[in-house]
Parts: sequence; structure tokens; C-alpha cells
Amino acid sequence: MGSSTFRQHFQLPQRKVSRLKNEWAFDQQIYRELNAAREATVRELIPQLKRLMPIATAVDIGCGVGYFSDVLHSLGLKVLGLDAREQNVLEARRRYPHLRFETMDAEDQGLIGFGQFDLVFCFGLLYHLENPFRTIRSINKMAAQVALLEGVCYPSKESVMVLVDENSLDDQGVANIAFVPSEACLLKMLYRSGFASCFLPISLPEHSYYHQKVETFRLRTLLVASKHPVQMDSLISQPVPSTEVRAWSFIPMRTVGRRASKVLNLLQKMTRPKSDLNGRL
Repeated sequence: MGSSTFRQHFQLPQRKVSRLKNEWAFDQQIYRELNAAREATVRELIPQLKRLMPIATAVDIGCGVGYFSDVLHSLGLKVLGLDAREQNVLEARRRYPHLRFETMDAEDQGLIGFGQFDLVFCFGLLYHLENPFRTIRSINKMAAQVALLEGVCYPSKESVMVLVDENSLDDQGVANIAFVPSEACLLKMLYRSGFASCFLPISLPEHSYYHQKVETFRLRTLLVASKHPVQMDSLISQPVPSTEVRAWSFIPMRTVGRRASKVLNLLQKMTRPKSDLNGRL
């Protein structure tokens, strides 16, 4: 393959963070559709929350190029946008000069140095982090009232995280490796970090990513975490996830290969009570 053909097929990322690009990953059609669905939910939730608690300030952690920072501003909030990539911050400042944006890695302990905000907003970030629990602990410290969190979740009912490799595109994590938590894991981390109550909105964003089909899981979730007890008709309370899983009694979450699956099924049949095999309890 010649050098010109190689460049056509493999575009290396820009190394100078101060240079603004003509095209942004966050402007792709897939993001425009996702953002439209998420924005509609945010515009429904924030006014309802403001009637229950004082919400005047917000921090948008992992703000990208500032889309949701501006949405929050339009809802009457004083907003600070934070992102780990300097080029995102520079572009956000260009697009929304009326807002404040700063460079900060969400996993950096210096994050809490920005102080407390009534609302901590964190969309599309946690599943890109090496240490999402560390960031959630910081979110708890920074949230005076409530946090809104959204993102991809691993398909499991257990409180687990799975370590995955990411590519080097601009819409991925800065370390290119991340722990993807299940929805149950996100809930448990929120409770264990100190939030008093957690909720799912009754109306999740109108996008296929958020809606389960039979025997499947949501690809993405959206959670509300409050520092105080809250009652709201549009929110479904979520309990602290419980599990019987212990380090000394792990079983595979899924089998690997057809042969392993056959062996596991055989073992299950051999150990299943006869009454169960006959279809009786």
C-alpha cells in the first residue's frame, strides 16, 4: 500500500490540542439524534426538580463541545463546563462564549476543587473512565442537591463492571481503556458514595438505546441521584441493588464457546432437583 493510499484509509489524530478542527465527532448525525432525545428529557426533568429543591448552579462534567452546558443555561442555570480535552474546551468557548469552560480530567482529584453546585450533570462520560467510582465519589462531594448521570451500561443484573479497550477517536476516553458499569453497579456506586436516593425517569429519552426488548437490556441509562429524599411522580425510586455474589462463590456471567455451553447445561441438568425436571415445584 502506497503512502498516499495509507493516508486516505488511516487518518491519524491531530497532536496539537490548540488547533481547532473543521469536523467534530459530536456533530455527527448519530449524536444529533441522541442529543435531541436526551435534551427533551432534560428539559422535562430540570423544571420539575427546581420546584422541589433550590437549583441555580450546575457543573457539566465531560461537557465535550458544550451542547448540554448551553441547554442547562437556557433553563436558567449558571453553568460551568469541564472537559479533559483542551481542544473540546476551546471549541466550546468558541460556540458558547457566554459560558465558562475549563480543562479538567474527571478522574483527577482536583475536580472537587471547583466547589459545590446545586446540580452535577454528567452525560456520556462514566463508561469512558478507568475509575468511574472515583469520579462518582467526586460527583457526590460536588452535588449540593442532585446529580443527573447518563451513559452506556453493561448488560447485567449484577453490580459489575467490565474492562474494555477503546479506540483513539475524539469521542472516546483519554486513556483508551475503561470500565463499563452495569446499571445496578451505577446505582450501587451512587448509594455507596453518599447519595440518599436514586431514580429512573418514567419517561426515558425517546431513543432505541434506552428501551428494553424482551430478554434484553437497555444499552444506555439515565439516572437521577439526590442528596435528600425526593418524591416526584415522574421518577421511579430505585433501591440499593443487593446481590448474593461473593468473591468465593463466583460463577461465569456467560460461557465461552459452544463446548463450554454444553458442559454447563449438562452440569445444570445433573444438579437440578427431579421435581424441577418434571416441571413441579
